[in-house]
Amino acid sequence: MTNIVLVGPPRIGKTTIIKAVVAKLSGKCAGFYTEEIKENGERVGFQLVTVDNTSCTLSHRDIVGHIHVGKYGVDLACLESAGVMAIRKGMKTRQIVIIDEIGKMEILSRPFRLTVLDAFDSKSPVLSTMLVKRNPFCDKIRARQDVEVLEVTEMNRDKLVEIILGKLASYFT
Repeated sequence: MTNIVLVGPPRIGKTTIIKAVVAKLSGKCAGFYTEEIKENGERVGFQLVTVDNTSCTLSHRDIVGHIHVGKYGVDLACLESAGVMAIRKGMKTRQIVIIDEIGKMEILSRPFRLTVLDAFDSKSPVLSTMLVKRNPFCDKIRARQDVEVLEVTEMNRDKLVEIILGKLASYFT
């Protein structure tokens, strides 16, 4: 079984690829992706959206509290309720588990980290995006024998959806 981790700089198209794969594999995926929240053309936060369309505000510059990443306050309750539950649903139903993303905000949550490790250990394939920078948790996942890391670049991003679909096709045969 193949677990696929997409890496690349911000705004290169990782989430766009994830959403295109989910659209092509309609009904065969569970998990979540993140989308920018914009106000007056400016990014002010991130929305967590599950594959089955539950959403919550993961981070926003107006969130006050003790957990901040850069200019954003982070709502770990959003991640731990909607995001973690969506990952667990994917494992339980043996669907492809979508995790967009394993990043600075998300790895602050211990329940999220444990659920991510469970997903990679499960019988379901995982398609995720991940922080590009070195981080002990992310490095541990990248080093797994059952993980293929694909770097998203301007040169390959238009081809990656079909490549990923080809790699996941064996799960359905």
